[in-house]
Amino acid sequence: MILPIVAYGHPVLRKVASDITAGYPQLDKFIEDMWETMYASNGVGLAAPQVNKDIRLFVVDTLQMFNGMNEEEQKEYPDAPGLKAVFINAHIAGLEGDEWPYNEGCLSIPKIREDIYRQESVTLNYVDEYFQQQTKTFAGLTARVILHEYDHIEGKLFIDHISALKRKLLKGKLNDITKGKVNVDYKMMFPS
Repeated sequence: MILPIVAYGHPVLRKVASDITAGYPQLDKFIEDMWETMYASNGVGLAAPQVNKDIRLFVVDTLQMFNGMNEEEQKEYPDAPGLKAVFINAHIAGLEGDEWPYNEGCLSIPKIREDIYRQESVTLNYVDEYFQQQTKTFAGLTARVILHEYDHIEGKLFIDHISALKRKLLKGKLNDITKGKVNVDYKMMFPS
């Protein structure tokens, strides 16, 4: 089932999400709905707070990002050909490398993109969809998408990484999103 994406201004997007147990109700169905929602929205990652659940769960599929690149472009990124994975109860164990810019957007903040600086790699402790403990390091675009989604479970948004001046310049657009004055080709839930 395709779930509505929560729009900027909804309080769930600013809440630090909670860890869950393997007994979380209908977890398999929820993960399936997350994938379906992400693909229907043309996203490469989606976090549970974006579908109004304050739990530490996100999905990432960077395979599709690399499918659109030629071989030369793929050589620029150490993580090609990408990754498709579920991350539950993720916590950062370490960040490495220099910060580098990339133009990011967010399904919860449609029609706004900004260059965001993030570190080259991230090591995460998490459990997968089978609740198997994992500790892995991710780099390149995959690390970027993971860090973007990780921010969501920490109550942060990509616009928190831009200057106060840029945020001020975006205030009108952000207010329009909160009020539902935005046209997108996916279902959204706006703050009441």
